[in-house]
Amino acid sequence: TGRRFISSVRLAVSGLFPPQTNQPPPEEEEDAEAEETEELGHVDTYAEYKPSKSTIGISHPDIVVETNTLSSVPPPDIAYTLSIPESTINSGLLSALQLEAIIYACQQHEVILQNNQRAGFLIGDGAGVGKGRTVAGIILENYLKGRKKALWFSISNDLKFDAERDLKDIDAPNIPVHALNKIKYGDTATSEGVLFATYSALIGESQAGGQHRTRIKQILDWCRPDFDGVIIFDECHKAKNATSTKMGKAVLDLQNKLPRARVVYASATGASEPKNMIYMSRLGIWGEGTPFRTFEDFLHAIEKRGVGAMEIVAMDMKVSGMYIARQLSFSGVSFRIEEIGLDSDFKQVYNKAAKLVTADELGLVSRKSLWGQFWSAHQRFFKYLCIAAKVRCLVELARKELEAGKCIVIGLQSTGESRTKEVLDENDGHLDRFVSAAEGVFQSLVTKHFPSEKQRREKAPGNKRKRKPRGRQPKMAKPLVDTSGVINISDDSSSDSDGIDTDSNSSPDSLQDNDDVIFVTQTNCQSGKLLLWFALTARIEEMKLNLLNKIAELGKELPLNTLDVLIDRFGGPDKVSEMTGRKGRVVRRPDGIVRYESRAEQGSTIDHINIKEKDRFMSGEKLVAIISEAASSGISLQADKRVKNQRRRVHMTLELPWSADRAIQQFGRTHRSNQVTAPEYIFLISELAGERRFASIVAKRLESLGALTHGDRRATESRDLSKYNFENKYGTKALDKITKAILGYIDNKVPPPKGYPEGDAMFFRDMKVGMMDVGIFCKEPRFGINTEKDCSITKFLNRILGLEVHKQNYLFQYFTDNFDYLIEKDKKEGKYDMGILDLAPGNDEIYEELQETFLTPGNPQDGQVVLYKISVDRGMPWEEAYSKSLNLSGSDEGFYLSLKLRGSQPCVLLAEQGRGKNFIVYKPNIGKQAHPESLEKLMQRYRKQLLGSGRRRST
Repeated sequence: TGRRFISSVRLAVSGLFPPQTNQPPPEEEEDAEAEETEELGHVDTYAEYKPSKSTIGISHPDIVVETNTLSSVPPPDIAYTLSIPESTINSGLLSALQLEAIIYACQQHEVILQNNQRAGFLIGDGAGVGKGRTVAGIILENYLKGRKKALWFSISNDLKFDAERDLKDIDAPNIPVHALNKIKYGDTATSEGVLFATYSALIGESQAGGQHRTRIKQILDWCRPDFDGVIIFDECHKAKNATSTKMGKAVLDLQNKLPRARVVYASATGASEPKNMIYMSRLGIWGEGTPFRTFEDFLHAIEKRGVGAMEIVAMDMKVSGMYIARQLSFSGVSFRIEEIGLDSDFKQVYNKAAKLVTADELGLVSRKSLWGQFWSAHQRFFKYLCIAAKVRCLVELARKELEAGKCIVIGLQSTGESRTKEVLDENDGHLDRFVSAAEGVFQSLVTKHFPSEKQRREKAPGNKRKRKPRGRQPKMAKPLVDTSGVINISDDSSSDSDGIDTDSNSSPDSLQDNDDVIFVTQTNCQSGKLLLWFALTARIEEMKLNLLNKIAELGKELPLNTLDVLIDRFGGPDKVSEMTGRKGRVVRRPDGIVRYESRAEQGSTIDHINIKEKDRFMSGEKLVAIISEAASSGISLQADKRVKNQRRRVHMTLELPWSADRAIQQFGRTHRSNQVTAPEYIFLISELAGERRFASIVAKRLESLGALTHGDRRATESRDLSKYNFENKYGTKALDKITKAILGYIDNKVPPPKGYPEGDAMFFRDMKVGMMDVGIFCKEPRFGINTEKDCSITKFLNRILGLEVHKQNYLFQYFTDNFDYLIEKDKKEGKYDMGILDLAPGNDEIYEELQETFLTPGNPQDGQVVLYKISVDRGMPWEEAYSKSLNLSGSDEGFYLSLKLRGSQPCVLLAEQGRGKNFIVYKPNIGKQAHPESLEKLMQRYRKQLLGSGRRRST
């Protein structure tokens, strides 16, 4: 008979209730357990969306979807009456979807939170659904209710024109839009309308005329303290680091000073990570009268429980009427990952670079600030190499797609402009060659931060020393030459590192037998030491020159700036629409001469050039577009029904952005409303193991966003990016295991990858040295070699980029083997959180055993969570299988027994001919299997059994 399972099913998500720990099943049961786990149905990612309680308006022109978790809960009832004129509604200027968001936002604004501030609303609609019009509709609604002033914050001044267009589109051209950057400080004369400003304007200040004026005071004076109009925080993810950035603090400050303002947060990426919600103080999820006293409490509770908990928060917000999130259906969109092999020439260059670019080789000064500079340069250098490795393949792929009648959009993050400018300055404004961005990164690191006589002059013995900041204990002066013969000088200079890899405290092994390593600590002035000092500076200068020569030599082989090379390969600027933030570029003229030229055209400023280039692409004048982050907000490049170029867009991601927020912005450029065809996305990932680090970050955020990654977390389809996500507890555990195994502290159950030159012992030896070179391990005088204090997954994946190609690939393989082993182990022990599951995907019978209700008082309505304990009968009784078998006539249909015994008995299944060559499989413990199997696969594990003998065997 069928097996019965009693499951504690959380209608929410595992994690908010402590999971019951199961004992590991006996060995022979493992296959069955795995089968049962596989058969738990995963809910499809999205459900088609239609407003459930709002009945007004014409339906949206495109298919819009909502995540399945959100669609499982209803929004609150509607009690608000709109003032927007019937004509606007009936003519479809605002779709039913947009009107629904306007109604719920205005309804939520009627609620006063327990801290006496007015409740806010979060619009989480994806790119292309029409957030702009929704926001314009909220402003119009309030304008008609007599609230004539509104604030609209966005990320770029250019978007002011979009704001005016959105108001015009909904038939409200009489509402003026004033750009704050065009108004003088202190001027509050503008009476009514929309004050449009950027987030950076919030921290603007002026000292003109001897008076200190700030933009935030000007905004507050314009609003007045009793202001109850609308404040729109558009693309509000830009204010995400609210505690650590001035801008974020200003956003919180503004909300606190205008407690009665009607706040709307609008962002497709707003809730991608719980920590980005810090500026959303008006949602009433934390603070006075809520279960979480502070935002930190809320963050800790959610982060501890992972993606599932974030889904619960979103559901709770929707039920409470403070959140709405729809996105364009991804049906028709195709995703694929192209893993690119590296040719032997490129591997040689990469390996040379890996050997040169180590802390030892560069002879670094031991000062904390410089380690931040060094590792950030290290990461940028290898990132440029990773990108360059893909250019040839990208051009080939793109040409094929162009021949097939499609057009190309290429997503980049960095343009390499700063390096081009440096070379331009060195050559007095002349340039006759393409520049290598990678070479520039290390040249500038050495030039700016390598100890030199000039830098040290003010610090020579006898000069006064800078005072130490208070709170630090002054270090005791050390002798000039210590026992190991290393010369010491110190420096208090601070770092302006761009913080890509924030680990400025890390320094690899301090004292290695290498005469290029110089550590410097200031000493007291004593006679006779000056001679030694000047001898040292001469030695330093010599080393510096030697190092710059090595970099220049390597530079001859390093790849050139990717953006310039791409434009050149596609036929120059006449064939490519470049939408980036850079002011000039290096181009090859028709006569073959290479020159630097400005991007600005006659009669138009650099600001408008991106708009012109967009129009050229959309009209079909150019068929290749390259966009950087500068262009990835607010520009639409989809195959729009209203434009001439209606070819299918192929969106290639050459460089995955640093964060998923940016990735979503870029992907939203080509997938929007009103398109003829949906785009194709191609992610290019090179075989360099370290490069998966970029895919890992993005995958993590996209998984949280419910965008792009397939909702089924086990899916192995090529469009699933989550297999590249290592930033979770399994990644951390796997990293801990491999570092301890390489250092020889533990015997690891997972063997090192097969095929390493000279065997396993050499693998561990090489990895130990390699991980010291890239600063993952460091020598400590008292404890010997140890793992760097705060070595996170991010840092590990950043750093291994600096190993030679074969070493990083073997190390990464060892890491992923451990990662997979840990997940597999948890699955077998029943500890693996699989997110939200559908427990009855087939015709299974469900029986309710127990029901408990938990009330959660809060704003603005009381919610409830219901915990059901149910039993699911998922198996197939013998009688049912037998009667089914009587109707089967095919030669390969019928009962099969497994070749492998479970305990002392084989497993049995019933196979029925399905579509094509596949068979539908029925098993005693799970009933009908979700995935059909081919005969070939069946015969590998099972053998056909005649019914008589099968019957005898089982009695």
